[in-house]
Amino acid sequence: MRLMWKSMDKMRCFRKRSMLPFLGFLITFLLFFNLYMDDGYVLEAEKRQLGETLMHPANSERYVHTFRDLSNFSGTINVTYRYLAGIPLPRKKYLTIGLSSVKRKKGNYLLETIKSIFDQSSYEELKEIVVVVHLADFDLVWCENLVQEITRKFAHHIIAGRLLVIHTPEEYYPSLDGLKRNYNDPEDRVRFRSKQNVDYAFLLNFCTNLSHFYMMLEDDVRCSRNFLTALKKVITSREGSYWVMLEFSKLGYIGKLYHSRDLPRLAHFLLMFYQEMPCDWLLIHFRGLLAQKDVIRFKPSLFQHMGYYSSYKGAENKLKDDDFEEDSIDIPDNPPANLYTNINVFENYDATKAYSSIVDEYFWGKPPCTGDFFVIIFNKSVKISRIKIVTGTDDRQNDVLHHGALEVGQKSVETKQGRQCTSYITLGEFKGGNIEVDNVDHKIGFDIECVRIVVTASQKEWLIIRTVSLWTTQPVPDLLNHHLHPGVHPDSFNRSLPFTQCFQEVGFGPNILTFLCGE
Repeated sequence: MRLMWKSMDKMRCFRKRSMLPFLGFLITFLLFFNLYMDDGYVLEAEKRQLGETLMHPANSERYVHTFRDLSNFSGTINVTYRYLAGIPLPRKKYLTIGLSSVKRKKGNYLLETIKSIFDQSSYEELKEIVVVVHLADFDLVWCENLVQEITRKFAHHIIAGRLLVIHTPEEYYPSLDGLKRNYNDPEDRVRFRSKQNVDYAFLLNFCTNLSHFYMMLEDDVRCSRNFLTALKKVITSREGSYWVMLEFSKLGYIGKLYHSRDLPRLAHFLLMFYQEMPCDWLLIHFRGLLAQKDVIRFKPSLFQHMGYYSSYKGAENKLKDDDFEEDSIDIPDNPPANLYTNINVFENYDATKAYSSIVDEYFWGKPPCTGDFFVIIFNKSVKISRIKIVTGTDDRQNDVLHHGALEVGQKSVETKQGRQCTSYITLGEFKGGNIEVDNVDHKIGFDIECVRIVVTASQKEWLIIRTVSLWTTQPVPDLLNHHLHPGVHPDSFNRSLPFTQCFQEVGFGPNILTFLCGE
């Protein structure tokens, strides 16, 4: 394929000057047209930067080749992958976790990362995930040796369809020579980050149809316990709202969650702009182009960077996420609900902000009066085990609820002001601006339809409701099944299986999704 590209370059040489401006204009027009058709609007600054990228004269012909190869989009990128271990199951899982790994000059953390993913997941969680490892190094001997180690350590997960190891042949990669020297990066640094973008693009492309959601990790990460349960709680709490990327770590390309339906577009995006900038910068542009303007990041972080040596030249990398917690299962459930208040809201600090677990979001209202309320009405009645409400912030410690009560209600009816509960029971009074009530389901005899905060005395200070956290009662699991070992026990696996029997190839069809033009 590389020879074909070089041949076509020579054929175009004599007409290069006349064709490049026209092709650059055509590419820019098609890209912007697709963006407007798909999303209605995009950020002007980001459109301008991407337009300048496409019009760059020194590399426009390279983009012509890239765009030509992606011009008949209606599905995935036409790449033939090699299966080094495992095969996909026909049933879609809930979550795919993607890792891309290359040979490091110092240290190798991939096996520890895979182990952390599986060890920190319960049996029920393991049934809903699939881990895809893309060994993206061109050294096939290294790939073979590493996959043999992976097979020995994680044989039962491979047999159960929870772990796949793949490789993309070098022939499918675009040129990694003569790349643009953006940001004054040295040539080897540009080559490293450009190849990494392509590595991720091929990984995303492969994972498109494996699950409903996709999580990107790096190959030197430690996971929090029961991270999937925490993810599901957050996803459930975002039902009905638009998002492109949710973040569960503030570092690099760690803990970034997507809908699987967006993976083809993201793969094409990374491939088209692979030499422009590092992948974590490209992600910001991609998110903005799909009309998610702001970062949506959750605390505590579910993933921690553990590698000491970088995959680039073995340089030291001591970055740590100080929001990471090893045990993050205590994330609240916050079932879907509508929120109402008659307290005067300041700017855009509306009631829904207090119900979100997004960093730095909260409700902020002007001084409340006796009888004012803040009410949560669930889409359907729920059993609640615990309620915790925090008011005020570290910066505004006086903007707390000085006098208030927490109530739960039932028997909701439709009124002119919307659905409301007709019967309430008081659970307790606020103390120091906060309240926490445990064993709620044991203290009341009904499923809860509403949770209400009532102001019991007027105050001069404004009111910040920082967080409203609710934990629902989960059904008791089947203890017998819970203690069964997931998949096939490793002792039953024949570890003498030759490497060549795990080495298969699969070809994807030529259909490729139209870049940023909808599904």
